[in-house]
Amino acid sequence: MSNGEVFITGTGVFLPNAPVTNDRMERILGQVGERPSRARRTILRSNGIQTRHYAIDPETLRPTHTNASLTASAVRELANAQDFDLAQLDCLACGTSIPDQLMPNHASMVQGELELPTLEAVATSGVCLSGVSALKYAWLGVAAGQYANAVATGSELSSSMLSARNYSGEGCNSENSGDESDQQLAQLEKNPELAFEKDFLRWMLSDGAGALLLQRQPRAGQTNLRIDWIDLFSYAGEMETCMYAGAIKESDGSVTGWARLPSEERARQSVLAVKQDVKLLNDHIIHYTVEKPLRTLIAKRQLRADDFAFFVPHYSSTFFRDRVYAGLQNAELPIPQERWFTNLTSKGNTGAASLYIMLDELLHSGRLQAGQRLLCWVPESGRFSAGFMQLTVV
Repeated sequence: MSNGEVFITGTGVFLPNAPVTNDRMERILGQVGERPSRARRTILRSNGIQTRHYAIDPETLRPTHTNASLTASAVRELANAQDFDLAQLDCLACGTSIPDQLMPNHASMVQGELELPTLEAVATSGVCLSGVSALKYAWLGVAAGQYANAVATGSELSSSMLSARNYSGEGCNSENSGDESDQQLAQLEKNPELAFEKDFLRWMLSDGAGALLLQRQPRAGQTNLRIDWIDLFSYAGEMETCMYAGAIKESDGSVTGWARLPSEERARQSVLAVKQDVKLLNDHIIHYTVEKPLRTLIAKRQLRADDFAFFVPHYSSTFFRDRVYAGLQNAELPIPQERWFTNLTSKGNTGAASLYIMLDELLHSGRLQAGQRLLCWVPESGRFSAGFMQLTVV
């Protein structure tokens, strides 16, 4: 019988194709407008990302993977590394921001890619937090004794949404229409977050997938991570939509979904492009994803900064790093930045997959020692949510 303990006993990561450097991005994603983006260098300097991966052939510029095949590849990597028979898998929980299709659900498509026999397949939706939601579902199922094992995944195929073909309508801002003024660029230098609505996201988001194997017992002879708790917080009852795709945001803060718009309106307003409400994000992201949930957690779980050997944060850009630290200080959990672990600069912002990709690298870094605790954090600006997870090295 299960004693309620659950361990991450294996990881798998799949990053498609060779790393893409900053000077190659626009060729692969496509140029919007009549001339190359003048804001790209400013945005990239702000976000600090040096390389990322796209599921696009760099020569033919054709897609090389679907979201489901990316995810399946990460699961195969996990199974091969752990010599785990996927035919014995009890539960597959998959999180992603934008699956390949509206239906069937993403987990069903991943199961199909892997040709797995009967199991429980669950997909969680959302944005960055969808990967943590999938992990929580799998964790609770194993902890309750419902499953002997489970695989949770997080994945993103952002490149399909970032292609130039999705930025051709009137809904594009002046940058995307190729008509940037010197004044706009000067403002961007002072306030990089001004580019968030579309262009910031275009030069930041990237592709990748990760998978975690959950079991009731740690595996001998290797480093395992015990899941102590996962807490998720949603503030959608207090905040309006901030990050969205497949919709337009109205002046009153409501959104109109793609299905209610005629096809010509969808094209004109670039409805398929990922967008973000710049002012809302800048004013509220730290309060609602760091300070407010952490104050609740500290009171609930008596957390102290000294408890954690590593803080594993998902943030979208190095622009936010110091602001996140200020939020930790304000919440009275000032984990020093020298104890943070992130691979944003080399792997890019892979959204729902980011935590999986960071944990895989940290587990194989040789830096973990038995008994150490990790605090993981994933924010989501969709309508302001946050997830925190504590892991213990075993």
